[in-house]
Amino acid sequence: MTNALKPIHFKPKNGVRIVVWSAFAFILFALPALFTSSFALTLLCLTGIAAVACMSYNMLLGQTGMLSFGHAVYTGLGTFVAIHAMNKIVGGWAIPMWMIPLVGGVAGLAFGAVLGYVTTRKAGTPFSMITLGVGELVFASALMFPEFFGGEAGINSNRTAGKDMWVNFGLSFGPQLQVYYLIALYLFACTIAMYAFTQTPLGRIANAVRDNPERAEFVGYDTRWVRYLVLMVSSFFAGVAGGLTAVNVEAATADLLHGVRSGSYLLFTFLGGVGFFFGPIIGSVLLVFSLVVLSEYTKAWQLYVGIVFLIMVVYAPGGFSALIMLNLRRVKYGEWRKMRWPYAGMFFFGVFALWGMAAIVEMAYQLKVVEGSGAALTVMKVPLNCQSTASWLIALAVLALGSVGFEYWRRKFVAVWDSGEERIAEAIKKAEAAIV
Repeated sequence: MTNALKPIHFKPKNGVRIVVWSAFAFILFALPALFTSSFALTLLCLTGIAAVACMSYNMLLGQTGMLSFGHAVYTGLGTFVAIHAMNKIVGGWAIPMWMIPLVGGVAGLAFGAVLGYVTTRKAGTPFSMITLGVGELVFASALMFPEFFGGEAGINSNRTAGKDMWVNFGLSFGPQLQVYYLIALYLFACTIAMYAFTQTPLGRIANAVRDNPERAEFVGYDTRWVRYLVLMVSSFFAGVAGGLTAVNVEAATADLLHGVRSGSYLLFTFLGGVGFFFGPIIGSVLLVFSLVVLSEYTKAWQLYVGIVFLIMVVYAPGGFSALIMLNLRRVKYGEWRKMRWPYAGMFFFGVFALWGMAAIVEMAYQLKVVEGSGAALTVMKVPLNCQSTASWLIALAVLALGSVGFEYWRRKFVAVWDSGEERIAEAIKKAEAAIV
């Protein structure tokens, strides 16, 4: 009996979770103290809203394997219903302004129940095409029903309308800081709720439907109902994001329903990483940076986003979150130090290649797209002239030098990475053998 194997009991690391969630809450609380400008506060508000929207989309794509091209329908319709509710507050209804995002969430849930009943009847590519059609249908309806959508001008409201009601706890939501903390509170609550959903039986069977729908049906689950229920839950959180948008911008237009917005959710959720829960949060940061910050510096920002997307699909399909976790894994097994020089080499020559590519793109745009604004331009503080042969030769030379150097260090990186993976695999086997 003394040699008998003892049962192994696994205990959840609740202490680690408490630390992680506490750190997340502290970061949300402290960000306005670190970024004090009004522009930075606006970016933080937009990022918080985008994070809720991207996480709700990842419930479909990452957790259930449902590629949707019409997710903006639920965020946009949630915004419109929330705007109408805000106007009711202006008319005297005693609705707390801080509950407007929940109004958007209930609206998203209702529209998800109606539209999802149709879209989830099929899976895979047919589901994607149906969502694309539904998205275009709703967007076209925005101009056909001006009573609800407000026509091309949209609908405006006033988030300070209920400032005198005691249910708002003395908050007027006029200052942007109050709006930020409202968004941060909903972001924290929605993040916890969506993470909790992944631990429920429905969240687990959604993963099974994603990985092997035939086997899920074989053990007795109706995959169509699983997809339908997950879509409704996702639509609720998408509606919450729409309600936060209504409070933040105090307006709703038909552009909120456009397929471009749905495509943005797909693209940046994928860039952040659909395989990890925190991936969409990274994607939301990239989304706001691209749409608000990068677009202010260059008219070719969409080209850069497309190039980054192609590179990530080819070399890192798991997204930025997968890259982070893979490197943390190497830190755990003591293999990361060997990667320092390859990383430094790729970064150094990558900056050269990036500048050369950006210089070529910007000069080409200056010649063709913004013709008439002059030949002089600046790329990363380096003055250039799009009509000068010397500028083109310099850009091509820097691009060639950076590309060659980057490829050299990339091959070294691959060799070091592969050898490290072999050692990690051996360490894991030894650890498993020791347990047995």
